[in-house]
Amino acid sequence: MARYTGPKGKLVRRFGMNVFESPKYNNLLVRRNKPPGQHGDKQQRKKQSDYALQLVEKQKVRHVYGLLEKQFRRTFDQASRQKGVTGENLLVLLERRLDNVVFRAGFAATRMQARQIVNHGHMLVNGKKVNIPSYKIKPGDIITVSGREKSKKMIAANIEDNPAAQSPEWLAVDKNQQTFSVSRMPVRDDISKDLNEQLIVELYSK
Repeated sequence: MARYTGPKGKLVRRFGMNVFESPKYNNLLVRRNKPPGQHGDKQQRKKQSDYALQLVEKQKVRHVYGLLEKQFRRTFDQASRQKGVTGENLLVLLERRLDNVVFRAGFAATRMQARQIVNHGHMLVNGKKVNIPSYKIKPGDIITVSGREKSKKMIAANIEDNPAAQSPEWLAVDKNQQTFSVSRMPVRDDISKDLNEQLIVELYSK
């Protein structure tokens, strides 16, 4: 499945959730809280099958974290091999992605921008350059901005443009020094309640 390149607002309305976590899409949901298309109201009233609900939930979570189907399925398979609850394992693995934590720390306005920042080698993990967006962080890791002037200016601009960005409790962020550390592993309570991971488990269990 190719990466979605259409209007982002259409996806937000389809899922009924601000999957991009941008304030402008919060406003869109307030103004037009119905699925896209001229028959949006009818779609909202129509009862969906269990399979349709499961499929939509998988697509929603994929778009939240910006993953293609193959990447998402690989992460699910990894979660299913771990001890504990598969659905919760899945969300925790997604939260631990380096591109996601760069976004969560407020060093990027979107996850897509965070992925580009990582891809271009602007971030260091424990002093070493890591340019793999899917890299999984762990407690004790220290993430800093590369010493390059270009990197520092870019991150400083992102931080300045997003003054209201709040980082989760499991990250200790120092925006002045452009660094943050992982205090602990994220847990289910740290992650949006708008995501129903059990539906994804049911879908992949068919």
